[in-house]
Amino acid sequence: MTDPSASSSDTQRGERIAKALARRGVASRRDAERMIDEGRISLNGHAVTHPATFVQEHDILIVDGKPVDPPQHTRLWRYHKPSGLVTTHHDPEERPTVFNSLPKAMPRVISVGRLDLNSEGLLLLTNDGALARELELPSRQWMRRYRVRVFGVVDEKRLAQLAKGSTFDGVRYGPIDATLDSTKGDNSWLTVSLREGKNREIRRVMMGLNLHVSRLIRLSYGPFILGPLKARELEEVPSRVLADQIPSFSDKMTKAKRR
Repeated sequence: MTDPSASSSDTQRGERIAKALARRGVASRRDAERMIDEGRISLNGHAVTHPATFVQEHDILIVDGKPVDPPQHTRLWRYHKPSGLVTTHHDPEERPTVFNSLPKAMPRVISVGRLDLNSEGLLLLTNDGALARELELPSRQWMRRYRVRVFGVVDEKRLAQLAKGSTFDGVRYGPIDATLDSTKGDNSWLTVSLREGKNREIRRVMMGLNLHVSRLIRLSYGPFILGPLKARELEEVPSRVLADQIPSFSDKMTKAKRR
């Protein structure tokens, strides 16, 4: 195991363990640091106790008693998340998770962002934590589009004003494009689009408009769309499409395939 106190200028020390685990699709960097605190990780037979531990190419990583495979070439999947699954690897309440619902042949993956328990639709999954971080960057300004069913009386004027940004319960939200598609009784369907969402943003903003969200379906995340995928269905994004959308990963994927 590399000495955590080693000089940061030492280029031979490898990469930080949290980054190494993220690249292998085990967990996000933040979650990896939490796993270290919980004593769930070992490196070359020794328990990892410090996040400034470094991993080299041939080191043996163990997480929860299971060996972690070396990094594979970067891959991305579209998954239709149904309502009732949480987007986490380890749920303290032992609720069913997205990752337990995946085919057994799937490699370790992490999600790009999250959908809460009662939300459904497009969830991107990847075996490369660096790609997940790249896709989540606010600077990308990728549009995320949702189909939202609400209960209550829709005020189209107030709905349109969301495009200028809004504040509810002291929290400032960025521009949201929301349009009314149809109404039947007290239920309406909306199309809602935003570029940078806070946790449960759509539900909280709609609550500020006296509307209760009874269903929320993500239709797209940037250039990636849900399309005809049915609940729990999974489809890999072709490497050429991923390379076109994320040019910075094109060379990386090509090199990995040559190994």
